[in-house]
Amino acid sequence: MFDAVIFDLDGTLIDTESLAIRAGRAALAALGAQADEALFHSLIGKDHPSGDLILAAAFPALDIARLNVLWRSGFMELAEAGLPLKPGVRDLLARLALPRALCTSSWREGTERKLVQAGLADAFAIRISRDDVTMAKPHPEPYLLTAARLGVDPARCLVFEDSEPGAEAAFAAGCTVVQVPDVMPASGRFAHHVAPTLLDGARLAGVI
Repeated sequence: MFDAVIFDLDGTLIDTESLAIRAGRAALAALGAQADEALFHSLIGKDHPSGDLILAAAFPALDIARLNVLWRSGFMELAEAGLPLKPGVRDLLARLALPRALCTSSWREGTERKLVQAGLADAFAIRISRDDVTMAKPHPEPYLLTAARLGVDPARCLVFEDSEPGAEAAFAAGCTVVQVPDVMPASGRFAHHVAPTLLDGARLAGVI
């Protein structure tokens, strides 16, 4: 059914979202602010510029650039011990016979660092990051570009995503979407399959 498999990174392959929320709480606290779960959830799956707009609207008096510096350094400190993989990642990558690629909303520098920290530096020859596109997820451009780099029709691509913006982007690009929710539950609106784990999703899609 498929000619290639495309993976999102944060929350799909690596367990970064919980670390990011911890670092974000600490960064906000250092600046005398705090946020509820809803704000952090609204940032999931968004690229940094979109996230900055959300933060600026929520904290109009806050220095967002300073917040980002504190947030990034706090996250890097938490990640120094290594980034944990989501369940089944190594097993799934080992069993997939199809060409695969990475499509993430993270900037290239952060993407490369996280892949090294998670032990996935050699897992993807094709990596599309925020630097490569004009429009970020939930726009379909990231997945359309990834399919083009693979030399495959988007309709022949299977995508693994965790977030709603990511699933929406892949769905709009015409890909088949397996959504494995991380921090936020899946609505299912943009997924052909919703699964509790990557391996369960791969079985539902028929690739293992």
